[in-house]
Amino acid sequence: DFDSKKKRKVAEIYQALNSDPIDVAALRRMAISEGGLLTDEIRCKVWPKLLSVNTDDLPPPPGKELREDNKDYQQVLLDVRRSLRRFPPGMPDDQREGLQEELIDIILHILKRNPQLHYYQGYHDIVVTFLLVVGDRLATALVEKLSTHHLRDFMDPTMDNTKHILNYLMPIIDQVNPEVHDFMQSAEVGTIFALSWLITWFGHVLSDFRHVVRLYDFFLACHPLMPIYFAAVIVLYREQEVLDCECDMASVHHLLSQIPQDLPYETLISRAGDLFVQFPPSELAREAAQQQAERTAASTFKDFELASVQQRPDTVLRQRFRERLQGEERTKSILTKPRTNRFVKLAVMGLTVALGAAALAVVKSALEWAPKFELQIFP
Repeated sequence: DFDSKKKRKVAEIYQALNSDPIDVAALRRMAISEGGLLTDEIRCKVWPKLLSVNTDDLPPPPGKELREDNKDYQQVLLDVRRSLRRFPPGMPDDQREGLQEELIDIILHILKRNPQLHYYQGYHDIVVTFLLVVGDRLATALVEKLSTHHLRDFMDPTMDNTKHILNYLMPIIDQVNPEVHDFMQSAEVGTIFALSWLITWFGHVLSDFRHVVRLYDFFLACHPLMPIYFAAVIVLYREQEVLDCECDMASVHHLLSQIPQDLPYETLISRAGDLFVQFPPSELAREAAQQQAERTAASTFKDFELASVQQRPDTVLRQRFRERLQGEERTKSILTKPRTNRFVKLAVMGLTVALGAAALAVVKSALEWAPKFELQIFP
């Protein structure tokens, strides 16, 4: 029964919020598992915990001087004015215009406080999502933390590190479906079709706000590279469409850049988590490496996690994965080999896909999992 499951999950979320100390590992589990965090009221309470933001110390309202002599103001203004479709349909013009002014101020405030960050087109798509869910002051604090961690590579002076993250896409696809990978390679389509997905956390390309915030629940609870795993599962889900397409760059790019709006989001979220467990970034880095590892947010994420003294989401995923495979000693031994061939891994993929959303569902105490050891597994 949907209502009873929802009530039970809400109760578990508030139990985690009210525990002393707050059970962040449980909150991550709730954000990852089916349905995510359910309501914006809950997101207002949980998102700050996932990002280690102190809600008692929020930035003050911006002053008028924020827009004076700001090198980014004109570009931000243009992008925000073009963002009409990111606001709920039917919203009164004066309310929307007020939110757009707040959106401009949030972006300029973060850029002024963090001169090492560079604005990029698409950044406003992420900021507006936070603004609509949690309001301007909390959104400012959350997006600032996000910008200096998960999004940092997108805010470099060049796109080198963004390209590096995109370079993980094809190795993930290759591990699961070599036929699709080879077809895309033959078509020379590249990965640019997924750029707007990645740098806006899909906010720019999905029309239903419910789906956007559900993905934000998932991404906030996970490793910074999880959006590229989610991009890979979208391509893999469309396997037949891809293979039926003309094998040329223009045709395949056109197909993939038109993202379907009726995706089975919960299934894809579950599969993205499964793929992250089976093919962690450390295993794919050899193929994806284009930049020095220490320059990417993915490689410094463990510093953020250690500083915030929280359970790592990849540990949540790995532990649940191991629990489900305890009775499968042979499969387990295969998974621990340093490098297995793709066909063995495809067989394992069949097992984990069968597990579905359950593969993300359960988490135990962080103390039982030796998190310091787990932190060494991932880059």
